Amino acid sequence: MSVSVPRLVIAAPSSGSGKTTVATGLMAAFAARGLAVSPHKVGPDYIDPGYHALATGRVGRNLDAYLCGPELVGPLFLHGAQGCDIAVVEGVMGLYDGAAGEGELASTAHVAKLLRAPVVLVVDASSQSRSVAALVHGFASWDPEVRVGGVILNKVASDRHEELLREALEQAGVPVLGVLRRAAQVSTPSRHLGLVPVAERQGAAVEAVAAMAAQVVDGCDLGALEALARTAGAVPGGSAPWTPASPAHRPTRSDEADQQRAPVVAIAGGPAFTFSYAEHTELLTAAGADVVTFDPLRDEELPEGTAGLVIGGGFPEVYASELSANEPLRKAVAELAGSGAPVAAECAGLLYLCRELDGLPMCGVLDAGARMTERLTLGYRDAVAVGDSVLAAAGTRMRGHEFHRTAVEPGSGAEPAWGVRGPRPRVEGFVERGVHASYLHTHWASEPGVARRFVERCRTS
Repeated sequence: MSVSVPRLVIAAPSSGSGKTTVATGLMAAFAARGLAVSPHKVGPDYIDPGYHALATGRVGRNLDAYLCGPELVGPLFLHGAQGCDIAVVEGVMGLYDGAAGEGELASTAHVAKLLRAPVVLVVDASSQSRSVAALVHGFASWDPEVRVGGVILNKVASDRHEELLREALEQAGVPVLGVLRRAAQVSTPSRHLGLVPVAERQGAAVEAVAAMAAQVVDGCDLGALEALARTAGAVPGGSAPWTPASPAHRPTRSDEADQQRAPVVAIAGGPAFTFSYAEHTELLTAAGADVVTFDPLRDEELPEGTAGLVIGGGFPEVYASELSANEPLRKAVAELAGSGAPVAAECAGLLYLCRELDGLPMCGVLDAGARMTERLTLGYRDAVAVGDSVLAAAGTRMRGHEFHRTAVEPGSGAEPAWGVRGPRPRVEGFVERGVHASYLHTHWASEPGVARRFVERCRTS
């Protein structure tokens, strides 16, 4: 099967060059032209896809060759891009920066090659003129399989500065597709784990996306960018779109009967719990669950009939006082977990299930305390399930990502969730009755049986 979707990868020499501004602004600008735009983000980032969703009106999706494996990048891309006129993929870090010690794996360049997509390089030109040509030439020629189809110059100071940059880049042989001036209004506030999520900014986030779009429209050649996107051929490998029901599970007659008694799976949302991959909800639904979102900051009860609970990542440390003040919901979560119902918690969810967070009472499901620290824990992890749980059978191998500035004491229970492989092997997380709680963010598309197993436990618990 050969599927072609016009597409661009927005990359940069390093973080902080303006990828998010350009990618999000370009998505919004294409959408304003009447194009159906499919938004994607390389890597495990949960925050940028929220801005992408505002820009396009479609759910933002991640493409992570480490978490899901290179073989799923094409199918997941096609799944998200179905029915779209064009796709924009925002890169991560510098173009060639991948998983530590793994070469190009999970880098923007790796994903661009897997998709056979042209790359647009966003360069922070604020402190250079002629040197920009050497930089662009180096990035464009480093890997012959990466096709850098154009450059967008960001933070250009003046018309004279732009003239010098363009003259230099004529020698590099890479066309200039846009020039953006410095513009404070398109900046988005950050804190300890990156940009502030859309769910916390609401109207301000809408204004920021509109400002990004205006800057891109004013400074970029949208026609040339769209034409470049259309030079991308079929996604290689004969990829077919990924579907939540394949390849591990195909519906049977008994599955159809199970749909008549779909268990309610509650997923924590709202400003405190914004980290979630869209595919998780799709997998749970395909496995027969009735997925309902609730907000632990405001809802004092779990959704009616809740049979299982999923609490993903986010910023409970920012909302610790509000979460603690919602005592009725904390008690409801504790009662559900105490009943043996399946509960899956990642990172922020782990903190919420603890006895306390920075001295404030949490759900008390786990006999552990959590606190903010100065230390950033960040990186990909190769993990294996230590024992059986509601998510995985013992020995199941999954890859995850850790990203937090908190610590939980103790770091694991009598039955840990994962054994983390590598130079410094360790165990982490908690498996207690129906609870699986861990710092690791995982992408269930890499192991679709996780969602199936969870929903089956919801039916039988």
